[in-house]
Amino acid sequence: MSNAGYAQERETTEGKVFTVTGGDWDSIVSGVDPLHDERIVVNMGPQHPSTHGVLRLVLEMEGETVTEARLVVGYLHTGIEKNMEYRTWTQGSTFVTRMDYLAPIFNETAYSLAVEKLLGIEVTERANTIRVLMMELNRISSHLVWLATTGMELGALSMMIYGFREREFILDIFEMITGLRMNMAYVRPGGVAQDVPDTAITKIREFLDFMPKRIKEYEDLLSGQPIWTARTKGVAVLDVTGCVALGVTGPVLRSSGLGWDLRKTMPYCGYETYDFDVPTQPEGDVFARYLVRIAEMRESLKIIEQALDRLKPGPIMVEDRKIAWPAQLALGNDGLGNSLEHVAHIMGQSMESLIHHFKLVTEGFRVPAGQVYVPIEGPRGELGAHVISDGGTRPFRVHMREPSFVNLQAIPAMAEGGLLADVIAGGASLDPVMGGCDR
Repeated sequence: MSNAGYAQERETTEGKVFTVTGGDWDSIVSGVDPLHDERIVVNMGPQHPSTHGVLRLVLEMEGETVTEARLVVGYLHTGIEKNMEYRTWTQGSTFVTRMDYLAPIFNETAYSLAVEKLLGIEVTERANTIRVLMMELNRISSHLVWLATTGMELGALSMMIYGFREREFILDIFEMITGLRMNMAYVRPGGVAQDVPDTAITKIREFLDFMPKRIKEYEDLLSGQPIWTARTKGVAVLDVTGCVALGVTGPVLRSSGLGWDLRKTMPYCGYETYDFDVPTQPEGDVFARYLVRIAEMRESLKIIEQALDRLKPGPIMVEDRKIAWPAQLALGNDGLGNSLEHVAHIMGQSMESLIHHFKLVTEGFRVPAGQVYVPIEGPRGELGAHVISDGGTRPFRVHMREPSFVNLQAIPAMAEGGLLADVIAGGASLDPVMGGCDR
C-alpha cells in the first residue's frame, strides 16, 4: 500500500513527529488531463474576500457548474481550548470570548453556565437579566455584520455601510458597560464583571427607539430589489431533512421550517419568562435565511425592552467569597480594574483581605470533579460548552460545540450542482465565523 497522501512520520527524542503537506491538492489535480478534460479545479480562499473569512474552498468545476466542493479549515486555529487547561476557571472567560469574535457574550455565557453547573450554584436575578440583555444586543450586532457582509458580497454595498453604522452604536453600549467593544470577558462564573451604569440604560433605550425604523429601511432596500432576489431566492436550498442530518442549527435550520430555538426548547438564564416568537420560513433558501435573521432582530428588540423593565437593583455576583472576585471592578480613566476603595482596603487596612485577594486571583477557586454539557442559542445556532473538571483550580478539558464548524458541513450539499456565483451566496448565508470554527 502506497503512503502517498498520508502524513509522513518519524521518531524523535520528544516522541513521534508528523509532517503534514498539501497532499489533498495533489490528489485532486493529478487526475486532470488539461487537453481532454473539461474539469477545472479552483482554489477559492483562504484569502478570497467573499469566503466570509479565512475559509478555503477547493472547487471542482465543469464550466460554471460546481461538481464537487471540499472545505479546508484551520487557518485561524489559536489553541484556545488547550490554553484554557493552563489557566484558572475565571481566566477561561478571557479565552472563550475570542473564539467567535462576533458573539463574545455568547461564548462567555455558555462557558460560565457550564462552570456554574459544575459548582452547583445559581447566579443572582440581576446578573441573569444583564446576561440576557447583553446576549440579545450581541445577537443583533452579529446579525448586522451578517447582513452587511452578505450584502457587500452580493453587490449591495449600501447595506455594508448601514449595517456597520448600527453595529457601531451597539459596540459603544458594550464599551460603556464593560470597558471594551469586543472580547470583553464580561460574563464570568458566578455572575458578571461589573454592573450596568445608568448612562448605558439611557443609550439602550435610545437604540430601542430608532432601531425598528432602521430594520424597516433594510427591508425596503433589499426585499424587493431584483438583483438581491435573483441572487437569493431558490439558491443554496437545504431542506429540514438535510439540516437535521448534518446537525445544522440556528437561523439556517429555522429557515427550513423547523422552529428549534434553545431559548424556547431548553431555556436558560430565565428565557422561559420572556415573551418572544421564534421566526421560521419554509423555503430553506438564502432569501429565507435573510428573512429569519431580520425577524430575529425584531424579536431581540422585544426581549431587550423586557429585560430593561425587569432590571431590579441587586447583586451581580454570587455571595460566596470563595468564588466571587474579591473586588467590585470599576471603570477608571485607565480602563477596567479594581475599585480604588478595594485597593485602599487591602493595601492599608486588612492583611487578611490582601491574602484572600492574592490567593483567589493567582490560584483561583476549585471546581468539584465532573463533566457537563451546556448548550445555548447563539446567533449561528447551538453553541455548547463541554467542560470537565478533575477537582482542581483549572479546567481538565474544555471543548466547544461551535455552530460555525458544524454548519460549514452543509456547503457541499448546497453548492454541488449549482453555479460558482451561488457558492458565495450559500456560504455567506450560513454566517460562518472562522475564529469560532477553528478556535
